[in-house]
Amino acid sequence: MRFDLISLFPAMFQSLEREGVVARALAQGLAQLHYWNPRDYAQLPHRRVDDRPYGGGPGMVMQVEPLRKAIRAARRAAPASPVVYLSPQGQTLTQRDMQRIARGKGWILIAGRYEGIDERLTADIDEEWSIGDYVLSGGELPAMVILDAVIRLLPGALGHRDSARLDSHSEGMLDHPQYTRPPKIDGQSVPEVLLSGDHQAIARWRRKQALGRTWLRRPDLLQNCTLTQEDQRLLAEFIQAHTEQKQE
Repeated sequence: MRFDLISLFPAMFQSLEREGVVARALAQGLAQLHYWNPRDYAQLPHRRVDDRPYGGGPGMVMQVEPLRKAIRAARRAAPASPVVYLSPQGQTLTQRDMQRIARGKGWILIAGRYEGIDERLTADIDEEWSIGDYVLSGGELPAMVILDAVIRLLPGALGHRDSARLDSHSEGMLDHPQYTRPPKIDGQSVPEVLLSGDHQAIARWRRKQALGRTWLRRPDLLQNCTLTQEDQRLLAEFIQAHTEQKQE
């Protein structure tokens, strides 16, 4: 998968290229990163790409021409890739969106800066994405979040083929609790079922815990989940046990 990143600070992405899942995926050729800096297309002195907003107000706005030229250069290099602007005003991404993005062949991501981009650039943009209802200094961090979330979904990016499938939010719910060695620490023991070797019982316990954890922490997610009759029984068991424990 090809990602074309339009950014004033391409060096910020170097950490992804050096460490972790994304770096390994890049080394394996599963994904490629290409950079386009609007400053390379600036005509003003000092490669300036911003100016004061019309109508007054604080901050600066990214100008049309340098950014438009960077977008068009990226489009020529990747003509099949949609152009996406990362901003707090965009569609808030979910795990389902990340799965959709991972099915694409390539994306051009614009990391905005300052107070944003000139509104007249919207004709050059296909989609607008946000990673949450808060404001960051620029679009580089959201772009890195998207790169990590999407590239780990590509076949071969993770060590185990089921790792991404079993993540939190992959099925619209939170993940079940995880444990590792030692079996007992600070007086707390690993649930016996996980030590039983009974894979059917383990799968049932994990499903119940995932349902229960989602009910406790993110009940809104359950509203969009289609629960089987078995899921409903497991959730009812979890809620009953949780209620009884609180009453003790």
